[in-house]
Amino acid sequence: MIIRRISHFYIDGFRSMRVGRKLWLIIFIKLFIMFGVLKIYFFPNYLNTNFSSDQARAEHVLDNITVYSK
Repeated sequence: MIIRRISHFYIDGFRSMRVGRKLWLIIFIKLFIMFGVLKIYFFPNYLNTNFSSDQARAEHVLDNITVYSK
């Protein structure tokens, strides 16, 4: 029963808000731009483009981790 009351509380709250809907829409649009669009242009898949095998990728990562951790 308490789960049903809590769910109705939040559902009614989201139905009645007007400004909140616009703010949530803005938040989702910003998240989509940050993780969907910017990832493609600013964070290319460096390991897949520069190394042909898993062994080469693993060696590169291991070398960089050990170099920067000293």
